[in-house]
Amino acid sequence: MFTHSFCGAIQGIDARVIHVEVDVCEGLPMFSLVGLLSSETREAKDRVRISMRNSGFKIPVKHITVNLSPADIRKEGTAFDLSIAMALLAAFGYIPVECLKSVVFVGELSLDGSIKGVAGVLPIACMAKEKGFKICIVPKVNEKEAAVVKGVKVIGVHTLQEVVEYFVGNKKNIPYSPQTIMEKDIQDELLDFEEVSGQESAKRALEIAVAGMHNVLLIGPPGAGKTMLAQRIPSIMPELSFDESLEISKIYSILGLLDEKVPFVNNRPFRNPHHSITATSLVGGGYMAKPGEICMADGGVLFLDELPEFNRNTIEMLRQPLEEHKITISRLHGTYTYPAKFMLIAAMNPCKCGYYPDRQRCNCSDAQVRNYLGKISRPILDRIDLCVEASEIKYQDLLGNKKGEKSETIRERVKQSRIIQKKRYIRENIKYNGELSAKQVEEFCILGKRERVLMGKVFEKLELTARSYHRILKVARTIADLDCEENIQERHLNEAICYRGLDKKYWGSMEWN
Repeated sequence: MFTHSFCGAIQGIDARVIHVEVDVCEGLPMFSLVGLLSSETREAKDRVRISMRNSGFKIPVKHITVNLSPADIRKEGTAFDLSIAMALLAAFGYIPVECLKSVVFVGELSLDGSIKGVAGVLPIACMAKEKGFKICIVPKVNEKEAAVVKGVKVIGVHTLQEVVEYFVGNKKNIPYSPQTIMEKDIQDELLDFEEVSGQESAKRALEIAVAGMHNVLLIGPPGAGKTMLAQRIPSIMPELSFDESLEISKIYSILGLLDEKVPFVNNRPFRNPHHSITATSLVGGGYMAKPGEICMADGGVLFLDELPEFNRNTIEMLRQPLEEHKITISRLHGTYTYPAKFMLIAAMNPCKCGYYPDRQRCNCSDAQVRNYLGKISRPILDRIDLCVEASEIKYQDLLGNKKGEKSETIRERVKQSRIIQKKRYIRENIKYNGELSAKQVEEFCILGKRERVLMGKVFEKLELTARSYHRILKVARTIADLDCEENIQERHLNEAICYRGLDKKYWGSMEWN
């Protein structure tokens, strides 16, 4: 007797259809499981056999072979248990074989027959919809997560017995309705820029950065409010679209980090890893090639506080993601690509004590300052669009409980700028000015005669690289969009150059390694 059912295997942030093929025949009693399996997947035969027995289903003494096809895709995890059990139950005659058509099964079986939740259900549900499956049966704890995907009937189950009862006529299970998942207004919970006293120039720079998804480096003494500013950046970012939320939610689903009650990412991510983080944890990797912090920050902010305290090799791993907005990880069993369209916000003191270049307060030697700043390489600085100085807060700024501009007001200007960018790049594969390639910069950042003369002088004086030159034009393009100007003008270039020139103040005389 031959039967087969369907499941899914995670590859990157997407899933592939897995055919669970079962052959039951006469011969030496045996239960073999094949198909390029990991150790936890190979152990499924014991979980399935005992779970079926404890659920009241007898397993005939037969030669049983289960193949998870295609065999060139490595199967990892325990999500295949339920699909294997259903194919076996069909082969033994407990359910009609026709029931397995157009159904995807996901879940881990306990020895008592209950079905446990697994990671990665959302990508599998998306795959089920794309491939034309009609039903997706998942663990009850993953029901809301899978129900986010419209166009496929999602059924959450507690036990193996429930699944069998559903197919033999007792169809009491009702698909979960996802209509209320995205109704919550998340912006009210975010920190507000009006709580930050002073730092008007830094706020302006962050507004520009968010409008065009540019990378920012904040430099200033301890207590200047660098972290406070960074924490409020999500409050001026536009709300996530459904497609953006779905992509981010897939990443969190793979990592098993989705909330059971609200299994969908509504907020822009804000990731703030400690400086002791390893390169693998930051960019992703490991034996099973899992996403890292940069992927978890997709669509949002990756905040690296005290940047020089991070391991230099760890920081250098950001070069490719900052350019390509994705990370590709190659392993023995395959190559995995994860999205990493994050906005990098880095903060640092100008020296170990934090008060350079104020020599009345700074007690670091010139060599110590150079060594501290030298932890940030030229290639990383070139990938940062805006370098902003967070000055020390003055006493007058704290008096009278002065409030700054509300995040809501800033967010409206950012939204308007992004609408302009969306229209401009409607035929391109990008959304923001920060994503422009060198070729696209030439097309969309056209300069007039006076502007070209200005940039020629700046290129020579600041000794710019081609990358830093292009980044000045990208920032100027964003400033022009905030002003609702079609063309980049001198004042836009001058402001963009100011943000680029600050790194010369601190790193200008250094000899780079």
